[in-house]
Amino acid sequence: MSEKLEAEAELCEAAADELDKASAHCRTAAAHFREREIPRAAAHAWAAFGHVRLAEDALTEQARRHAVESQP
Repeated sequence: MSEKLEAEAELCEAAADELDKASAHCRTAAAHFREREIPRAAAHAWAAFGHVRLAEDALTEQARRHAVESQP
């Protein structure tokens, strides 16, 4: 595999890893909400959002690379 394709694959994996973490935080937040532990639930919900943003950053980087190399 070329270095360029490996770099793209790594960005995809980084995004997937962050989304996995976001998913886990969402499940934890849901459990805390059900237990009426609002501050803990909110902390996990906020962490989930942070992981989603990190995934978005990785995908944005990939989109920017694609835009630079694409021909209209």
